[in-house]
Amino acid sequence: SMPFLLCLKKKKSPVPLGRSIFQKHTPPIQQNYQALLESCLKNKCLFTDDTFPAHISSIGTGALLKKLPRNLQWKRPHALHKSPVFYAANKKQLDLCQGLVENCWFLAALEALTFHQDILAAVVPQNQSFERKYAGIFHFRFWHFGEWIDVVVDDRLPVNEAGELLFVSSVYKNVFWGALLEKAYAKLYGSYEDLQIGQVSEALVDFTGGVNTRIKLAEAPPDLWDMLTRATYSRSLMGCQTHLGVYFPSVSLSCIQTTKVLKNGLVAGHAYTVTGIRKVTCQYGPENLVRLRNPWGKIEWKGDWSDSSYKWELLSPKEKILLRKKKDDGEFWMSLRDFKIHFVDLVICKLTPDLMSQEDGKKWMYSLKSGRWVKGSTAGGSLGFYNGNFWMNPQYWLNVLPVEDSKKSPSTCNVVISLMQKHSTKHRNRAPHLFIGFSLYKNRILSPFFPEQYQESNRKLPPSFFSRHQPVNKHQVFLDEREVTHDFHLEPCVYVIVPSTLEPQQESEFILRVFSRKHILRECHAGKASLIIWLTVFLLQVNDFFFSDTLKEIVDRYEGKIWEDFFTKHFEQVKKNPLKFSSISQNPEINAVQLQRILNNISWRNFQSFRLNFSLDSCQGILALLDLNATGTLSIQEFRVLWKRLLFYLEVFQKRDTNRSGKLDLVELHAAVQETGISLSNEVCNLMAIRYGDPDLQISFESFVCFMLRVEIMGEAFRNLTQDGKGIYLRESE
Repeated sequence: SMPFLLCLKKKKSPVPLGRSIFQKHTPPIQQNYQALLESCLKNKCLFTDDTFPAHISSIGTGALLKKLPRNLQWKRPHALHKSPVFYAANKKQLDLCQGLVENCWFLAALEALTFHQDILAAVVPQNQSFERKYAGIFHFRFWHFGEWIDVVVDDRLPVNEAGELLFVSSVYKNVFWGALLEKAYAKLYGSYEDLQIGQVSEALVDFTGGVNTRIKLAEAPPDLWDMLTRATYSRSLMGCQTHLGVYFPSVSLSCIQTTKVLKNGLVAGHAYTVTGIRKVTCQYGPENLVRLRNPWGKIEWKGDWSDSSYKWELLSPKEKILLRKKKDDGEFWMSLRDFKIHFVDLVICKLTPDLMSQEDGKKWMYSLKSGRWVKGSTAGGSLGFYNGNFWMNPQYWLNVLPVEDSKKSPSTCNVVISLMQKHSTKHRNRAPHLFIGFSLYKNRILSPFFPEQYQESNRKLPPSFFSRHQPVNKHQVFLDEREVTHDFHLEPCVYVIVPSTLEPQQESEFILRVFSRKHILRECHAGKASLIIWLTVFLLQVNDFFFSDTLKEIVDRYEGKIWEDFFTKHFEQVKKNPLKFSSISQNPEINAVQLQRILNNISWRNFQSFRLNFSLDSCQGILALLDLNATGTLSIQEFRVLWKRLLFYLEVFQKRDTNRSGKLDLVELHAAVQETGISLSNEVCNLMAIRYGDPDLQISFESFVCFMLRVEIMGEAFRNLTQDGKGIYLRESE
């Protein structure tokens, strides 16, 4: 079992309300390429992309800025070459060179893409040109967390004073598809700076939507050459990475760190593209060779089978002519033996996982489920941190079915499971990856304690199951990477997949993908028994939440007694007559009527003269504000946030209600808003009083709660959406 890890909680800064509920992944801005193109052609103007402007902000805010030339300019290709070409199909494909961003991982994956014209055409639409229907606008397609999205850019590119591209460029100076693709990828992930650190495996998936297999070359399987052969002649892309050494402490590749070119010509901690393989016949026997390319377009391997190696003399003249190139273009050959010694791992990105199954040509199924880990409800952490909360993690019911036409024994089936976390900000490198992984359990419950419905339905397994059973993957691997993938050979049976973070109470959205010849994948739902356990855990863990100093003082002063009252008076009622939680939600949730019942039946011991009287309309308004996932209900986590805010608002309200009337006039309202730390103009405050006050513009506590929730959430929404702090652009749905 995993050893217990000591984790020290750090004091956290105040978290804005909207973000404290759950910070969702920020989806990329969607623009209609065709409509924008036609508009520009009609108006006879060139497209300028205000969502990714020709400004230093699109390059970034970090170390990359120090490498920029003083006279940075943004120019369109027509200003850089007399006859620019978007894509030259008749040119040699490996024609891209790395720029100042030094995103070797991205370029290594991009060059792997050029070996598959159909895949490349899906990412880089070929019907784009600097002549016919040219309007300074281009678009590219990427697979982004489960769906293909279109990314639109203008063709203004950063150059130095001499007109040379600062970032990715082509060997042929009039070809610009690589530079524009890099700009689109930078836009997708926030900035050029956000491409500084990454992994070949991430970019390969973004270009294909495929699934990765990572092979540790120090522990390479005996059939590695067979796997390379199948990958080369199937729809697979390959990349690899050299040893990091002491100069490269991170697994993710960033050429911004001190570059170390070794004596053998390889670059430490660097990404390379696998461009081919060849079995040659030497005088002493056969030799397996691997061809690789440095995305820099220069600096090559100097060992056996390098351009100047004596080994070429051992081949027939024909083989030597066909394979050997005496040109410093970054591409070189090396033996499979040296490849396993000098490279850390090999990443094979497959459009279908049949590469590993040795069942070529057989059709595989693919299933995808989206989920999230939320504090207090579904963020249970791993078994290594077992504290009774592991069962709270999302659970997925997987029925692996036998395949009649399988060449292999029907007793096992190949299954590939992939878990991918989503970054919560639009900048991919602003927040570090969490350590993620998953456990796979056989859903065999032999004890009479567990009824048959757990085995046959998609009900969540109860906590006691996990204390009595071991997972199929007994040595779970948790990696601080975007994606964790494992291959399994499983008996046809029902399994349960439990994705989790390494530590409990860590929040993120994720997608779970399963590939096999035949299976069924469903999400497990919590039953009533699970709900009672869940609510108990929720009540007992309330102190895990972090607040501003003012709010924490109120919580410290009043929370214990309030929650004690709440538990004894209302939780006992739940056990006797459980609330009917929404059946459409994946997790226990309450609707507006149930919210009203809870709020109005609470005895506020520390505010004896106070009695809440929330109307159904007020509860519907509160629910509309806090219900971020649009289910029409409040989750445990969302209710928990509401509770904390209620305590805070009540303290402020009573402090400013100087005449103890139970209402605030306009002057008192202004003072109360300032007390919360929010700055509102008199005009906005008066308008809100008209909206939420009575005919005399008096604000009750219930109205004050709705008022403050709207102000806080709308303020947070503005800060998340604004580009310049002055305004926002909203689509109709937003």
